[in-house]
Amino acid sequence: MTVPVVLAALSLVLALLPLGQGIANLVLYRRPTAAPPLDTAVSILIPARNEESGIAAAVEAALLSRGVEVEVVVLDDHSTDRTAGIVRSIAARDPRVRLESAPPLPPGWSGKQHACQVLAGLARHSVLLFQDADVRLSPAAARLTSGALLSGRSGMVSGFPREETGTLAEALVIPLIHLLLLGYLPMAAMRRSTDPRFGAACGQLIAVRREAYDEAGGHAAIATSLHDGVTLPRAFRRAGQGTDLFDATGLARCRMYRGWREVWSGFSKNATEGMATPAALPVWTLLLFGGHVLPWLLLGWAALDPLPLAAVVLACLAAAAGLIFRLLLAVRFRQSIVGALLHPVGVLIMLAIQWSALLRARRGKPSEWRGRTYQAGPGPGAP
Repeated sequence: MTVPVVLAALSLVLALLPLGQGIANLVLYRRPTAAPPLDTAVSILIPARNEESGIAAAVEAALLSRGVEVEVVVLDDHSTDRTAGIVRSIAARDPRVRLESAPPLPPGWSGKQHACQVLAGLARHSVLLFQDADVRLSPAAARLTSGALLSGRSGMVSGFPREETGTLAEALVIPLIHLLLLGYLPMAAMRRSTDPRFGAACGQLIAVRREAYDEAGGHAAIATSLHDGVTLPRAFRRAGQGTDLFDATGLARCRMYRGWREVWSGFSKNATEGMATPAALPVWTLLLFGGHVLPWLLLGWAALDPLPLAAVVLACLAAAAGLIFRLLLAVRFRQSIVGALLHPVGVLIMLAIQWSALLRARRGKPSEWRGRTYQAGPGPGAP
């Protein structure tokens, strides 16, 4: 076989892998339906640092929760804007809301993990629901999330909200979260095992049983981490606690980043705790570039210089497999169709972010987020 045929055959294998895994996972990755016990009470815990533009909407949405008793605890993490005042005014008219102030950040802690650890200590109920300040819960979210947690044996469950996008940069990159999750995580194996390598969560929306949280060491077990979506479920699994995932598309929404600068900075800050490690990133580059970009390059090559028919056919099938999967995810999770059609561009941007983060970490350059500086590098539980 010629080189183009070999490359096209490889690209087809690498494109079919996430498509097949993704279809299987879509059967397992569902919106929760189980109801919690009638006396269930949930502590909704929101760390907030300079969130004046959206904190009122986050708190008000949480207060609309139905079917469970809730308290909403907001930890003001040394904000320099009106965050505390806004929450204080809501608490003055609704006793279910509490505003607390974060103590000074101890050395060696990241801001969010410290805030969440403090919030866990302030919570009054046995179900702890951690949400980011840019998440908007639906009225059914607390009930169905606690139902998913309490109806199973897992110590932690996590849902991926509907990720809203407003710019092309967001539409290209943010939906890749679902592609990576559903295309490459074997959920059936995840549910059968407590192996930390299968640990995955969305840091925007995590619910835990208090006793399981304490047994796993809480956020103190990942004190230095900037990527609780990877490191916290691994901590639970190391403690023998199961973790699970559910589709929160209809239960919560979030616009995690706004514009190109935030997309690059946001995905860069914690990249070295996930994909961007010296061992993992070459493998991810082979999987993503080979399965989602190479087919299109081969088709471009064929347009300029005739290739063997077998290479063209294989490259067409590979390109179609990748595009079909991305469009399937776009429809299922209400994502941008334009972003899906430009799928290879989004993959290239994601890989550029990961390689940039790895090179930055190798040079010892720190990450910056929310006005704080953190030394780049693999976090707890990273491979």
